[in-house]
This record gives sequence, structure tokens and C-alpha cells, in this order.
Amino acid sequence: MKAGMKSLSSIEVASLRIFSSGVIMIPLAFRAFRKIPFNKYFPVFLSGLFGSLFPAYLYCIAEEKVDSVLAGSLNSLTPIFVILIGAIFFRSKSHIRQILGILIAFSGSVLLFLNHSGVIPEVILRYIFMIILATFFYGLNVNLVNRFLSGIASVDIAAIALFLIALPAFILLLGTGYFHRNFSDFAVIEASSFALVLGVLGTALASIFFYILIQKSGMVFASMVTYCIPIVANIWGIFFGEQVGWLESFSLLIILSGVFLATSKPKLLGGKV
Repeated sequence: MKAGMKSLSSIEVASLRIFSSGVIMIPLAFRAFRKIPFNKYFPVFLSGLFGSLFPAYLYCIAEEKVDSVLAGSLNSLTPIFVILIGAIFFRSKSHIRQILGILIAFSGSVLLFLNHSGVIPEVILRYIFMIILATFFYGLNVNLVNRFLSGIASVDIAAIALFLIALPAFILLLGTGYFHRNFSDFAVIEASSFALVLGVLGTALASIFFYILIQKSGMVFASMVTYCIPIVANIWGIFFGEQVGWLESFSLLIILSGVFLATSKPKLLGGKV
């Protein structure tokens, strides 16, 4: 996203990302349409909206003002929303061990946030809210997939979901004037390439893996992978020249400790929890 927005707008990057992810899924989508019952199309479409389309635009817009480290830290709200939405709307239950691990990991993310809070102007708070809203959509998507799409192959869910949301993304891309850009300019080609790679790897392939995690390992465990994002965000933050100090490293250690607790089997903890 950061590299793509050096020469393209946030809407262009998000639109290219979603459109490219849908295009590459076309061969799989045609096969999946014949395999999935018609009454499952709408839940799959909702999964595409909440799990990919809305977050893609919210994150890209937010990244105009929010640095990678802070954005990655806020993304760790996802497991919290998974549990809250599941408990309130889907009557789901979570183990005490999982909740405790998530809270510990979340505290590490809070430390990362507080380390940045002194330099965050009030005007940027609305961009931070966009990321929080995106994580809410992620949590909603995980619960939707777990409740309504558990019997459908992960590849089929991802293929149809991304195929269906590619059209609105393409319409938005047309509205940006992207196709009137100077494509002889290497900067435009480079930024577009980053957006396309983001769509193919960061959306299409990642969505397949994520749906597999939800179905094979449960929604709480699947959502815990978001706690890897602050670590990756810090690495990329260093690459892009953002400051990462000892407090960030300590916070990441707390996050990893929480992830270990939430994903460990009771026997590793010395008893049943």
C-alpha cells in the first residue's frame, strides 16, 4: 500500500488490489459457482465485502496519514472483535485461555499505540477510526464464515467472494481516472505493479489461506494471525524509514507471549484451562 500510493491515490491502489484479486480468481470462480448451493451466494458475497472490499479501502485511505507500525498494531483488534461479535450476535463461546492470551497480546498492541499517541494530531484520529472499523469488519467476516460457510471449500469461498466484489472495485477504478494516467511513466507502472502484487498475494492467496484457517483451526485461532501483522509492520516500517525503538520490540514480545498462550494446548500450560 505504501509503495503503491507513492504515485497512485489510495482509491486507485485499493481498487486495483481488489480487481486484480477477482480477475485471477475467474477460472476458479466458474467452477465454484457450480459447486456451491445458490442459497450460499449471499453469505459468500457478504464475506467478500466485510473480509476484503471494505477493509481494502479503509486501510488504504488510513495509510495516507497513519504509519505502518501503528496501522499494524491497530489491526490486532481483530481477535477482540471476533470474540465480541461472536458472543453478542452468534452466541459463540471461547476458552478462558484464549481470551487471556488475546488480552495479553492486545496489551502489547496498546503499548505500541501509546508510544505513537504523543505525535498523533487530532485530525488523524478519523483515519485511526477507519482502521478500527476495518478490524470490526474482519471480526464480522470471521463469524459469518464460521457460522454459514463451514461446509464449503475454502478455495471456492475465496474465488466467488473476490470475483463478486471485483466489479464494484472496477467501477470505482474507472471513476478515479486511472486509465487516463501516463503509463509511459515508470513511477505509475511501478506503483500499479505493487498494487497488483498486493491483490494477487495479499488478497487472493491470503484469503484462501485465511478461510482454510477458519475452517480447520477455528475462528479465534485464525484471527490470532493478525498478531503477526505488528511484527511484519515493524519490519516494513524500518524498511520505509519509520522509527522503531526498544519499546516497540518489548511490545512485540508481549504480543508473541499472548499469541503463545492463546494458541497453546492446555497440556503445555501445566494443566487444563
